[in-house]
Parts: sequence; C-alpha cells; structure tokens
Amino acid sequence: MMKDSRTRSGSIDYHHPGHFWFGIAAVTIGVALHLPMYVESAGMHYHMAGMPMDLSMKIGMGLIIVGLIASFYGLLPRGAELRQTGGRQVRIRAMDDAPITKAHVTLLLIMALAVTIDVMKPVTLGFVVPGMAKEYGLKHPVLNPGGTVPVSLLPFFGITGTVIGSFIWGWLSDRIGRRAAILLAAVSFIGTSICGAMPDYRWNFVMCFIMGLGVGGMLPIVFALLAEIIPARHRGWLTVLIGGDVAGAYILTSWLASTVGASNAFGWRILWLLGLPTGLVLVLLNRWIPESPRFLLQRGRDDEARDVMRRYGATIVDDEESELAVVESSVKSSWRQLVGRHFAGLTAVVAVFGIGVGLVTFGFQLWIPSNLRAMGFDEVSADRILRDSALLGFPATFLIAWMYGFWSSKNTLIVLGLATAASLMGFIVLGNNLAGNRALLYALLVVPITGISSIQAVLVAYSSEVYPTRVRGRATGLGAGATKLGGVLIITLVVFAIAPPKIVATSLIGAVPMALGALAVMIWGVETRKRRLEEITAEELTLGTNQGDRPIIVTESLRRSDGTYHVAGRAPRHSGADGIQSGDDEAAQ
Repeated sequence: MMKDSRTRSGSIDYHHPGHFWFGIAAVTIGVALHLPMYVESAGMHYHMAGMPMDLSMKIGMGLIIVGLIASFYGLLPRGAELRQTGGRQVRIRAMDDAPITKAHVTLLLIMALAVTIDVMKPVTLGFVVPGMAKEYGLKHPVLNPGGTVPVSLLPFFGITGTVIGSFIWGWLSDRIGRRAAILLAAVSFIGTSICGAMPDYRWNFVMCFIMGLGVGGMLPIVFALLAEIIPARHRGWLTVLIGGDVAGAYILTSWLASTVGASNAFGWRILWLLGLPTGLVLVLLNRWIPESPRFLLQRGRDDEARDVMRRYGATIVDDEESELAVVESSVKSSWRQLVGRHFAGLTAVVAVFGIGVGLVTFGFQLWIPSNLRAMGFDEVSADRILRDSALLGFPATFLIAWMYGFWSSKNTLIVLGLATAASLMGFIVLGNNLAGNRALLYALLVVPITGISSIQAVLVAYSSEVYPTRVRGRATGLGAGATKLGGVLIITLVVFAIAPPKIVATSLIGAVPMALGALAVMIWGVETRKRRLEEITAEELTLGTNQGDRPIIVTESLRRSDGTYHVAGRAPRHSGADGIQSGDDEAAQ
C-alpha cells in the first residue's frame, strides 16, 4: 500500500502532504492580498466599482491558482491506486451492524457544518444581487430596469458552475475518493471568496462560476459519504437531518444579509468574503473526515478500509468474497450505468424532481427578496420576512427526517412534492395581494423556503441510497446537478427577458415540475427505509430482468434461515444449490 509515501492522521492517508498544505497556504495568502483594497473602500461604503486592481491583488490571484493545483495534487492517489481493484476481503455488513459511536456523531456534526457552508454560497446570490445591481449599475427588473448588462448573469454563471461541478465532483469522488473531493471543494471556497473583492463586475461573474464548481460538488459527495458510513437503521433520518441544515444555511445567510451585509454595515461584498474563514474551518477539520470504507474496498484498499471500520465501531470479519463484490460484479463505473435498464426509471425520478427543486430554489427563492420589495417592503424588512419564515419552518426539518427514516422514503418524497406545489399555487392565486396579509404570507413562504430545502436534502439522500457504490458519486452528482439545472433554465429565461421574475411567474414555473416529480416517484420510486445499500442494489439489478435471463444475486443479508430470500415488495423465492433463482413463475412475475 506504499504507506511509507504518506503521512497518516487518525487512520486517514495523505498521499502528498507537503503539496496539500503548501496549496492551502498559497490560496489563503492569495485571498489575504485582496483584502487591503476592500478595507480601503470603507469610506465609500465598500463600493469598489471602478477601482484599478493593484499589484498585490494580481499576485494574490496567481497564488490562488498555484495553490489550487498544488492542493489537488496533494490529495490525488498514486496511479497504481487509481487503477487498483480486487481484494474486497472485508465483510462490509459490519458497517451496518455497528452501533452509533462518538466517531459517527463527530462526523455528522462536521458534515452538518459542511452542508451549511456549502449551501450558503448559492443562497447568498439572492441577497447580493440587489446591492451588486446598484453598485455596478446593472440591469435589474425592479431596482434598475434601464441598465444594459443584466445582473441576473451573476446567478447564471454561479448556478451553471454548480451544475458542471456536480458532475465533475461526482466523477472525481468515484475515482479519487469521497474525502478528497470534499476537501477540494473546501479549498475552492477559500480561493473564490475573492469574489467579494472584485472591482469589475466581469471578474465577479468569473469567480462566481468557479465558486459554483466547488459548491456543486460538495453537497452530493457529503451525502454519498454519509450513506456509506452510517448504519442502515439510522442512515435515512440522519442523512436527511444533516441535509435539512440547508434551512439553517438560509436562516444564517438571511441574518447576515440583514445585519453585517446591510448597506450601513460592511456591504454585500462581505457575504462573499466569509468564504475565507468558513473554508479554512472545513480544511482544519479534515482529520475527522474519513474515506468511505465501501469506496476503499472497491479499490482493493482493504487495509485502509479495516482502519476506517474499526474507527467507527465495526467488527472486522474477513470473507472469501464479500457481499459488496458479489452484488456489484456486473456494475460498471460509468455514466451509462445510470441510464441502463436497471436504473433508468430511478434516474428519471431524480432528474424530474431535481429540475423542479432547481426551478423553485433559483426561480421563486432566488427572486423572492426582490419580489417582496416590489410588494412595498424595504430591503431590511424583506430580508427579515425571509429569515422569520425560515425560522418558522425550521422545526419541520426534524419531522421530515423522521418521515424519511421511519415512515417511508418514497412516500416522503411524494408528500413533499405535492405540498410544495400546493403552496406555490397560493402565490399564483393571490400574488401581490399577500402584502396585506402578513400571516398568510409567512405561512405560504414556509414551504418553498424551508420545504424546498428539505426536498433537496431528501432527493440527494435518496439518490445516494438507490445506486451502487461504483456510481454513487456520479448518481448523487446527478441529483444535485439536476437541482441546479432547473436554476440555469429559469435564470436563462430571465437573462433573455423571456420571463420576468414576477412572483406569479416563478410560482407557476416551480409548481408544475414539483407535481410531475411526485408522479414520477409514484411510478418508479423504490423504498429504502432501513434497508442496506447492497440489498437495494440487488433489488434494482433484479427488477426489469426477464425470467431466466440472469440469476438474482443471493447475498447473506437477503437469505433467510429457511433457505428463502426476500427482495422488498416481492414474493419470497428459493435459491438452488448453484445460487440461481428458482420458484414460482407467477411470483417471479
């Protein structure tokens, strides 16, 4: 395993530690060199538009580029490990049989923080757009309709970056590991925080796009890592609970926007500059972020998998051929696997629901601060209304986590989709008349603000459960990317002035796909509640297969004491001596 070439920290391997930490230092110093110009602009209420870039800022940008490359190399496994497969002599079921330990709790807390920091980036777009439009004189449908360059290009570049980043990071996590992909996203947060110190709006667009790459990548990989480490009986509700911290990110961002980000404080730019300390926090906590043992086993890195499993209280049991290897023997590590006959229906669910979430998040939610001002509320009041709505809906996060983990994952998606569509219909019917009824306004805002965040968490958690380990990174990337693709679609309409972002229009555009997403789940969704990942994969590889076309995979977790095995939602069957399915033809159908 070439352990002599790496530094170990808490059973976590650093492949090129010197390069990694040099990269972190270079990126941090590069960002720090941008701050003097920001401080100098305090006398102008932190307006930097038109200020020339000084030498220190140019040097800082160079250091950031060098640092990002060095950090990536520091986390990159050696070529032999990238190609290595086989082994997998450890019984992975031990991870699902393990109790919740202090190590699990620590990981959950760190991942909750990571989700909060990650989601704050795209959420911030809605709060910086008004200030940016004013400072640069950009076109805004409410604040500056006479401008030339549309300010909606900022969220367009940012969200486009998240779509691309979701797919890139999904692929990377299946190649170099979940942990490495998460740390790379954290480094990108540090470097792209300079978006808040750019004196030219065009640089804001560029840096916002790069920021989007990291943002789009972190969230789905966090879910993939949690799905592969948390025991099956607790996986559903804990993963959604952590993902539900999306609502916490909205609360925190709206609070920052109404206090330190207000025009009389540090201006809209401070909301971007906060990426420096938050990204550093994630990097410094990396000791407690493990690599997925399932990923390690798929790569034949059995010794490292054993280290991680012991750390999380799993009893190490050797196997001649592990269940993970048997179940996924026919699964290829490629994007095409997601649209093959076994997973095409699920991919349709993830794509349709994801696009609907994106249309609500980046249509309704992105433009609601501006739409509230169009109703007659001032800037601070609008931000406080959104903050209070998020606070009112935050307790629902715990209810949704319980529903997903203990009631039904499939039915939870259906209920949330229909509830969001119904709430948006309220805005379609009442429109700006809601300004005169603050209580009803709060009630209707709760679902598309907090509810849509929970749906995103549920959807990405769901996509991390219903696909095999070999493509789990790609699958969660697909789920997250689909949510951002919906944002790109609606922002494109705004950029080209095809659909002005009025509250009735954004509500209608979001309500239709959410209802269709709920319908897609009814047709193609599968239940994942308290089921082991390998059991779910075995079922998916069986569904849609003709009788006698191929054997059903029989694994220890599915076999009963009487010689039968069970796939959820199907009749029990017997396996013959050769492991090939046998039994009643009618039941097989």
